[in-house]
Amino acid sequence: MSYIRGYHPDTLREIVDLRECRDRLDEIGPQRSLPALMERVWLLKVTGELDDALLVSDQSVRTARMAGTRKDLLRARILHATVQQERGQLAAADQELTACAEEAEGQGWAGIAAFAYQHRGKVRLDGDDLDGARADFKRTLFLRQQAGAPEEQLESTLLAIDSVDRRRVAASVAS
Repeated sequence: MSYIRGYHPDTLREIVDLRECRDRLDEIGPQRSLPALMERVWLLKVTGELDDALLVSDQSVRTARMAGTRKDLLRARILHATVQQERGQLAAADQELTACAEEAEGQGWAGIAAFAYQHRGKVRLDGDDLDGARADFKRTLFLRQQAGAPEEQLESTLLAIDSVDRRRVAASVAS
């Protein structure tokens, strides 16, 4: 079940039903499986519980290192970087997402690489690096098309490119 109802047109943050997310957090409870930990991280992040999200994210990365696959570890690290982004730690998030994107591309995992680039684009958007954000979103679109991603993922990437283009136009008009 997807808790995402849309994306904010400027920040590209997920729009969610907070009550549904909190109900799901209650359902998951203290489960310690990697999928449960990662879902909890995301739910805590979108509900604004960033300190808890960071703690659970650290735990999910450790769990993925010990018991998961390389793909699991990359996904956990990407999710960890998104928590860093929400906490305003843009340089750390950018660095982690860059490493994850490069590793995923090196392994030929287009879907995971696209996931990392999409989030790095959001980090760069937060840091007002519009050229870097647009390049990341374009790379994401290419990788998602290559991987045969679902239409909703392609649409979210096109929305991101459009958001960057609108900001660029607004910035050029303002100057």
